[in-house]
Formats: sequence, C-alpha cells, structure tokens
Amino acid sequence: MSTAHEVMARDNSEHSWSADPYADALRAGRGPLFLRRSDGWLLPLDVERWCARADAVDQQVLGRCEGAVLDVGCGPGRLVTELAAQGRTALGIDVSEAAVALTLDLGGPALRRSVFEPLPGEGRWNTALLLDDNLGIGGDPRALLRRLTQLVLPGGLLIAETVPADVDERADVRIVRGPAPRGATEATFRWARLGTPALLRYARPLGWRTVDQWSAGGRCFVSLRSRSTDSTAEPPNSTAVISSQRARKPSADRPVADS
Repeated sequence: MSTAHEVMARDNSEHSWSADPYADALRAGRGPLFLRRSDGWLLPLDVERWCARADAVDQQVLGRCEGAVLDVGCGPGRLVTELAAQGRTALGIDVSEAAVALTLDLGGPALRRSVFEPLPGEGRWNTALLLDDNLGIGGDPRALLRRLTQLVLPGGLLIAETVPADVDERADVRIVRGPAPRGATEATFRWARLGTPALLRYARPLGWRTVDQWSAGGRCFVSLRSRSTDSTAEPPNSTAVISSQRARKPSADRPVADS
C-alpha cells in the first residue's frame, strides 16, 4: 500500500487522506467509505452517522440495555459516550487506534482490543452490543456468538443489528474510499453479512434465545438472551472499566475493522 497522501475533492473542498482510509474518514467525520469485495461489489459505510451523536434509533437501543454494557466495535464512540453521559457502566472496544482515540476524546471509556482477545469483566457484562454491521467481525458468526457467550453473564443480553434482508454471506473485503483501481494493495480481511433469519440459525444452537425483533429508521435489530445458569459473578464496576482503557494493543493477526 502506498503511503503517499491522496487528495479527494468533495463539497467543493479538499482534504488530505493517508493510507488508512478508515482512520481518515473517522477523523474527518465523513465518507465516502466502502467495504469492497474482490468482485468489485461495494457496501457503503455510514461514517456520518457513526460520527454523529446517538440518534433516536440509537437511544431506543440503549434504552433496552441492561446493567454494564460492552460495545463491541465501538467505532468513534457515540453509543458508549452516551451511556457514560447517562452515568452507566460501559466500555467500548475497537481494533482501530483512531476510533479508540476519538471515543476517549469524547469522554467515553474505550480500549484498543479485538473481541477475541482477553477483555476486562469477562463473563460479567450484562449487555453486549453488535451494531453498525459488527455482526461481520471476523467473518465467522458462530465464533463471534460463541465468544459473546463467554463475555456476558449467564442470562445476559446481546443486542445485534442485522441486514434488512434474508442474507447470509461471507467474503474477503477491503476498506476503500471508492471503486478501487486495478492492482490496489489494501489489506483484505474476512467479513460477514447476516439478516435476522441467519443470525437466529447461528445463535440458537449456542444457547441464545430470542427476546425481541424490531425495525426503526430503516435498521433491523434483534435482542437475544444467553443461557441462564446459577452464577454469583458481579457485573464489572465503573472503576475497573476505566482502569482498563489503555491496555495493550491488539495482536497483529486480528486485522478486523471493528467499525
């Protein structure tokens, strides 16, 4: 990948972009930004919404959260920042240094870490969030859902955002600012796209049961509850969450874009 800065024109203005289009878009607060498959198919990424304050649809989701909340793939932190402003215990995790920095700047607790690495409060989170296409993390829905059973407490809640169609896809993708030129060298990573039926097919054998399904603002959501067992584990407290914010970087073999 070239490290030379590229110049894009948009809205009659110019902005200097580096070799990390995801970080650039988050810092600018806008796209265009896409996931691109090898066949050229492009999935637009809603950077402007991610970088804005939590909207009415987000607030509906946050209102359903229980206890301490883990936001997996927190991006620039609008959700975890809103939870913190409400005085609720929350932690955002993301593998992007820029995303975590922006979240911390907004006053949200965040940690640069892959969901598949050791995390604070494992087995004690009341709610986990997988919003903004983050069901795709790692390209293996079973592995991701299995990992979340380890992170939430028994009977804990998962709120996931799904594709508003009956989709079950996995592909190698890359993050681009537009149609990539022939010979582009941006790193690829595995990603998945799931509609609600596919999510439920993967979740049920792992002990997740459906609590609710709903749509709002053109977005689709599912809430699931993990298998309940007797447990004396206490949810993570706010002090533990805050003290974990600046732990080590994620391992290099986890090139997943937790957007």
